[in-house]
Amino acid sequence: MNFAATSRPFDRQIEATQPEGELGPAASSNAVLSVIVPVYNEVLNLELLLAAIKAAPVRKEIVVVDDGSTDGTREKLLALPLAEGLTILFHEKNCGKGAAIRTALRYARGNYVLIQDSDLEYDPRDYDALLAPLERGDANVVYGVRPDRPERGLRFYWGAKFLTMMVNLLYRAGIHDEATCYKAFRRSVLEKIPLECTGFEFCPEVTAKLCRLGEKIWEVPISYRPRNRKEGKKLRHRDGWMAIWTLLRVRFASRRKLGYASARDATSPFAVAFCRLPPR
Repeated sequence: MNFAATSRPFDRQIEATQPEGELGPAASSNAVLSVIVPVYNEVLNLELLLAAIKAAPVRKEIVVVDDGSTDGTREKLLALPLAEGLTILFHEKNCGKGAAIRTALRYARGNYVLIQDSDLEYDPRDYDALLAPLERGDANVVYGVRPDRPERGLRFYWGAKFLTMMVNLLYRAGIHDEATCYKAFRRSVLEKIPLECTGFEFCPEVTAKLCRLGEKIWEVPISYRPRNRKEGKKLRHRDGWMAIWTLLRVRFASRRKLGYASARDATSPFAVAFCRLPPR
């Protein structure tokens, strides 16, 4: 499989291919994608990001979780008009990316679920490629593989390489990019995963538990435009150590302790201060 992914920049001006908030026509089916967007202090990127997601030509709903932003992001989200297919949730306080994803999953109703970071490193124009294996029935889980270049900085590049090596060694996953944000799932499969994460350890936890379930991870090349810490990148060294611990912990835990379930509890363990649902 060729992973010659590109690094195309985000368009600074994006024309939506469908009316704002409307569920647009899918490329190949009537399935709906739930795009989960954890947001924390991204006031400068928010409008461009939402425009790019809405412009992606797939049937979708958007579930945004503001994770305690203090830079004006919450106010921008509150000012958005009610829109079909747009759910906005606010955590009472900052809980972490994993917590935001877990809260959003309670509201996701699509056939498929995809995680979209809010930092503009990943391009929604790749949605079609990520959904194609799911819609063909080739896979239940699809990861987007970033270009194999150290453009994101050597520490992040080699850190991601090391985590991928660990996954392949511990779980025989045979994948190329464990730490990628772009992970797409059949929702019925993701709901069987008992998530415990609160922070960036969502990625190693869901990967490890999917492997323990026997799921094969399909991969497709994606574009990637990394940002640095000055631009707001939030990963820290402790997140790398937590990822390593998570991969080891899940690998050697008994299947009984992992607590796989046939259905997810309908409540969120994180306090939601405000919820705006789409108009019925």
